[in-house]
Amino acid sequence: MGSFKGHVLPGSLFLVVGVWHVWSSVFRYVSEPPGAFRVRAWSPVGRGKARHLELYVVAGGAFLDMCVELLYSTHLRWFVGPERILNPAHMNDFEHGGMLLMFFVYGALALVSEKTRYLRLPEGALCLIGAAAFSSEYLLFYFHSTTHKGLEGYYHLLLVLLIALCIASAIAGALFPTSFAADLTNAISITLQGLWFYQTAFTLYGPMMPEGCRLDGNDIACHSHDNQVRGELLANVQLFSLILLVLFFVLGSYAVAASRYGHPDLSRSHAGEEHTAGSGGWNFGTHLRTGTTLEEVAAY
Repeated sequence: MGSFKGHVLPGSLFLVVGVWHVWSSVFRYVSEPPGAFRVRAWSPVGRGKARHLELYVVAGGAFLDMCVELLYSTHLRWFVGPERILNPAHMNDFEHGGMLLMFFVYGALALVSEKTRYLRLPEGALCLIGAAAFSSEYLLFYFHSTTHKGLEGYYHLLLVLLIALCIASAIAGALFPTSFAADLTNAISITLQGLWFYQTAFTLYGPMMPEGCRLDGNDIACHSHDNQVRGELLANVQLFSLILLVLFFVLGSYAVAASRYGHPDLSRSHAGEEHTAGSGGWNFGTHLRTGTTLEEVAAY
């Protein structure tokens, strides 16, 4: 069982990073010459001291959250009983701490790679390390020691699907380092994951609880099966609305970036593609009018 703060805090981290990734991906695509785009596992903030701000946010945020899970939530009671076994009452906190450790490792390795000469990792390797961090998150929510049932389980199932999209897009970025689609999809999936953490917090632990359902101790209880089904259908509508919201944000970001920072060759490239697509028949007719032989026509 989670809490409002337990969903809002990681949601804020994912949302901030995801929104920045969307803007950075679009900005780099429209501002660079056609064909020069490269997938980035992380997005620099300018060229000055704030360049590695995203990595500090990821590593620092993951480390602080990990300390909360392992130190504050457990009250340092990691082992219990005469046999000194791992405290089963805080297994949920240990699992969250392990997941956060992976994101901290990703941020720390990226910083070491960027700021030192001892561990220079290619961008594809950083993408795969990011995919490994998302994989740990996927395994956490899929094989959680806290059994999610009913409406709560449905919200976490949708979260698992969004995490799977993060994994797939990160791997695609490593395999296709020049793909704008892979880079943008990864940014969108991270943004959606952050928004869904917020949606889960406000629905299950806030004022948006579906009618006929309530928070009963550590469980979400619905009065009837019909109430639970209506709650699940509402979750589908909420996810669709968030996808639509992110789509509008991506389109707006692209329009602003293209109008203010668009590379001159980008518009020429688009104009050339439209001219080529629309003038194929004309080129063929030109060849016919200039006395092209039948063999040349067949080859053309």
